[in-house]
Amino acid sequence: MKSKKRVFLFIGIFVLFSLSTFAETKQLKEIGRYTLVRIKGEVPTQEVMKTLLDKYTGDIKYGFDLAGYGDLFLPFIDQIKQAAFEEKEIAIGEKFMWMLFRSRGKVKVVQDLEWAGKMSLPVFSFSVVKGYKHYEFVMPKPCGNIALLNVEEIIPDAICDIKVDPAKANINDPISVDMSGSQHAKSMEVEVFNAEGKKITTKTLTPESPKWQTKFDKPGEYVFKAKAFNPEDKPSTNPCEAKTYINFPPSCNLEATPVEDYIMNPFTFDASGSNDSDGEVVKANFDLTDETGNIVDSFSTQKPFTWERVFDKAGIYTVTVIVTDDFGAMSEPCRAEVTVKEKRLYGLFEIGPLYARGSRGPYIAGRLGMAYMVVPQKVSFTLSGGGAVALKGDPWKSFFMAQALFNYHFDPAFIGAGLGFNTQVRDDRDQTDVYVVGNIGFNVFNKYTTIGSIFFEGQGPIGEGRSFTDHHKFMLGFRLLF
Repeated sequence: MKSKKRVFLFIGIFVLFSLSTFAETKQLKEIGRYTLVRIKGEVPTQEVMKTLLDKYTGDIKYGFDLAGYGDLFLPFIDQIKQAAFEEKEIAIGEKFMWMLFRSRGKVKVVQDLEWAGKMSLPVFSFSVVKGYKHYEFVMPKPCGNIALLNVEEIIPDAICDIKVDPAKANINDPISVDMSGSQHAKSMEVEVFNAEGKKITTKTLTPESPKWQTKFDKPGEYVFKAKAFNPEDKPSTNPCEAKTYINFPPSCNLEATPVEDYIMNPFTFDASGSNDSDGEVVKANFDLTDETGNIVDSFSTQKPFTWERVFDKAGIYTVTVIVTDDFGAMSEPCRAEVTVKEKRLYGLFEIGPLYARGSRGPYIAGRLGMAYMVVPQKVSFTLSGGGAVALKGDPWKSFFMAQALFNYHFDPAFIGAGLGFNTQVRDDRDQTDVYVVGNIGFNVFNKYTTIGSIFFEGQGPIGEGRSFTDHHKFMLGFRLLF
């Protein structure tokens, strides 16, 4: 029993001693006995060291896994090929975090190792970067071991980058802001200022969501001032600014000439007074609406932005114009109102040769009067009076005549009938004649307010004792309504 107790006591003391030994920093007093790779020559160059590492890639990966740094293997292999080796010396007492070596053909790792040689240890030093951490590795010159000397976390300053598209836009067009080009940023912030320098909004973005879309309802220049913040919330210092310009829309001006006139007379709508403060007007769109608001006509034109229109129906019409500038912005509508009237009352003038039967009496006749459109463009009533000058002597006399007619128009022709009377035509006849008159005519021109016609007129007597054969008259003349 006593011997067994002694064995257990010895084992316990050995274990405690072993744990204490492993927990303490190991000391490395010499180098070169347990090399990870085989090296020919005493002090190889860094090119030779890189070549040797290519041959032992599998062993190196195994060693990194043993050390608990397996995720660092790929960055190590990728960066070591282009790394610049620095020659330095490890002072006595300086520690390694771990070192890979080979013992009895197997790759092993020793943690928490202190150089305890008689003099400083010459090494090749190089850095491997992963994320924000810089890992300093060393390879002792006398051997091919790989050791991790220290790890330093270096958080770089954020670099801000902002792009705004488009550089020029119209009111309420979408404006895209993109800060995806920022580097080492935990977050980004954009402040937007108007042309007066007043801040109108602020937006926070992230690397996961670096884009933003906005719009502006007022014209002018807008400045986007941005910053990026690194993981320590340190703001970027590089200039980071962009601008966009919101186009001023054109302003519309419309004049109507005249504002009141008759059917078939031209109205002119003039939008040439429209202007654009930061460009030029390139197009005008006219819409014509009636009193009920229905669009009855439209017109689009470039310079000089005028529209001449003739109306064939009376009423009050509204013309609305929207002008467009050279960047596609449209103005607010401007309007003008016109009144189109139907002309119903005309002055009348008639002239032409007249022939009176009863031994052939030639005359030149002329009449003045008025015409009233009972039904516009369809039925008219004329009342006129004048005289006829005899071109032949006794017994023919110059005389006065007057008449009233109704005419039916089927443009360009018309036909009508009515009554008339005239004073004494011959010395051997009664004082006056009352007669039935009929006419037929053809419009030579019709400008609605002025109408010129050629007509043929026949007159027949009314009353006993007056035969048509001896008392009729014919006239071929020109009629002007004005």
